[in-house]
Amino acid sequence: MKKFIFCFLLFSLSFSLFAQEINIIPKPVSITKGLKSEEFTLDNNLLLITNSTFQEQASNAVAKYFYDYLSKTYNIQRSKNPDTKKRLILIRESFGEEHPNAYILDIKKDEIRITSSSDAGIFYGIQTLIQLLPTEKATSLKIPAVTITDYPRFEYRGMHLDVSRHFFDVATVKEYIDYLALHKMNYFHWHLTDDHGWRIEIKKYPKLTEVGAWRNGSIIGLWPGKGNEGIKYEVFPTDIKITPKDAVIKTDGIKHGGYYTQAEIKDVIDYAAKRYITIIPEIEMPAHSMAVLAAYPELGTEPNKKYEVAQTWGMMNKYNNVFQPTEKTFKFLEDVLTEVMALFPSQYIHIGGDEGSKVWWKQSPVTQQIMKANNLKDESALQSYFIHRIEKFVNSKGKTIIGWDEILDGGLAPNAIVMSWRGEKGGIAAAKQNHKVIMTPENMMYFNHKQFLQDDSLAANKYLPLETVYNYEPVPTELSVEQAKYVWGGQGNLWSEYVANPKKIEYQIFPRLDALSEILWSPKQGKNYPDFLRRLKTQFKRYDLMGITYSRRYLNTTP
Repeated sequence: MKKFIFCFLLFSLSFSLFAQEINIIPKPVSITKGLKSEEFTLDNNLLLITNSTFQEQASNAVAKYFYDYLSKTYNIQRSKNPDTKKRLILIRESFGEEHPNAYILDIKKDEIRITSSSDAGIFYGIQTLIQLLPTEKATSLKIPAVTITDYPRFEYRGMHLDVSRHFFDVATVKEYIDYLALHKMNYFHWHLTDDHGWRIEIKKYPKLTEVGAWRNGSIIGLWPGKGNEGIKYEVFPTDIKITPKDAVIKTDGIKHGGYYTQAEIKDVIDYAAKRYITIIPEIEMPAHSMAVLAAYPELGTEPNKKYEVAQTWGMMNKYNNVFQPTEKTFKFLEDVLTEVMALFPSQYIHIGGDEGSKVWWKQSPVTQQIMKANNLKDESALQSYFIHRIEKFVNSKGKTIIGWDEILDGGLAPNAIVMSWRGEKGGIAAAKQNHKVIMTPENMMYFNHKQFLQDDSLAANKYLPLETVYNYEPVPTELSVEQAKYVWGGQGNLWSEYVANPKKIEYQIFPRLDALSEILWSPKQGKNYPDFLRRLKTQFKRYDLMGITYSRRYLNTTP
C-alpha cells in the first residue's frame, strides 16, 4: 500500500511538473521547468512594463509585434485598462558581454519577465514566448512556468528569397520576413536582379523597370522545357504542365513581372528592422544580367544584339548574359549601387559574381582589348579585376561586398565576404585567407530542391530531405580553431524557378527552415534529430493555427 501511495505521489508530482511539454525550435541553451500550479494565464488584461534603459521606440515596436500576433492568431486584444497583477516585463540590462543577444525568459504565476542586454535579445525572448503559447485558439492562454536562458551560436543566421524568377508583392515579402523572425533569423538576402527580371526601381535608369522587369513567358516544367508530361501533384495541382514529349523548349507565353518602388523598398526595410532583421540586397554582376541588357544592350559584349529578358532557366553557357567590362559599364554599375546603398542601411551589399561564362569575354574583341590594356592574363583574372573594381567603389561608400564563391576566381578581393554555395571548398579557402564566410552549400541549403524522392509538388530536380538539412555542420573539420572563427554563419536559399505563389513558398521552406534555425542558433552539442522531430509535432500544430502550408507527409514520419 505504501509503495502504491509513493508511486501515486511521484506520478502526481511528475504530472504537476511536466503536464505541458516545452517544444521550442530552435532549441534554447537551457530550460528549467516549473510547477504546473505556477503557470501563467494570458488574456486581454495584460500589463506591459519596460524599464528606462529599453528605448521607448524599440519597446513600442516589440509590444506591437507581440500584440499583433495575439490579435491575428488568437483574437486577443490589448486592453486599455490592464490588470496590474498580470504583467509582461521587458528589461534592458547588462548581464555579460560574451553573448550580446542573450536573453532570460522567466515565467511565473503572475509575471513574465524577459531580460537582455540588447533590444534584439528581448525580441528573441518574445519569439520563444510565442512558442510557449497553446496551439489552439482560446481567449485565455495557459503558459507553463519556466526559466529559459538562451543565446545564438552563430552571428549570421540568414535566409534568401529569389524574386527575379517569380516576383512576389510587398505583402508576401513581409510575411516571409515574419517567418524568419519567428525562427530567430537575423539576415534576409533579397535576390533582386537576375536574367529573368529586374525588381528594384533605379531612378537614373528607368528602363531597368520599364523593360527589364517584364518577360513574355516562362519555361514550362524542368529544363529543357518539355513540361512534366502529366505528372499529378497532390498539394499543388496547378504545377501540372503537359507539353509534347518532343518539345525542345516550351514557354507558357504569359507575361510576368513587377518591381518594387524605392518607397516600397524603404517600407520593407523598416518592417524588417522592427523584427531585428537586416536586409542584404543582391545586384547581380558580371553575369546573370539579361534583364539589364534587354534594357541597355550597349552594356553587353554584343551591343548590336537584341537582348530579351530570359524566359528559360539554366542558361549559363547557352546565352550571353555578361557585362562588357568597359568604363561605361562600371559607371552604370556605380550609379545603380549608389542608389541601392542609399536605400539599404545594411553594411553589406551582395554583388553576385557567380556563373559568369568566360566564353563571351573570350570571343569579344573589345573585352580582349580591355584585358590586354590592364595586363590580365586570362578571363579568370578579368573576373577578379571586375570584382576588385566594384569592391573598391563599395568600400569607398563605407560598405562591404558579399559574393558567391566564384569571386575567389583569379584572386579574392581584399575585404570581401564569401558565400560558399558550390559545396564547402570556396568557404574553406576563404576562411584560410582570413575572410568571413557564410556557408550555404547547395546540397544542404537549397530549399528549392525536392523534399521527397517522389515529391508532391514540382521542384528543382535534386533531393534535399529534412534530415540532411538538420545534420549539416557549418564549420568544416578542415579548419583549425582559429580559422573556424571566420565562419560567420549559414544561410538557406529559396530560388523561385518553380515557386510562383506565396503558398508554394511556405511549402518549400517549412519545415526545413526549422532545421536551419536550429543549426544556426542552438548549441552544437545538443543536436538530436529524433528530439527535433518530436518538437516539430507541436510546430506543425502552430503552423496549422497560423494557416501555413507544408507537406502533410511529415505528419506520418515524425516520432
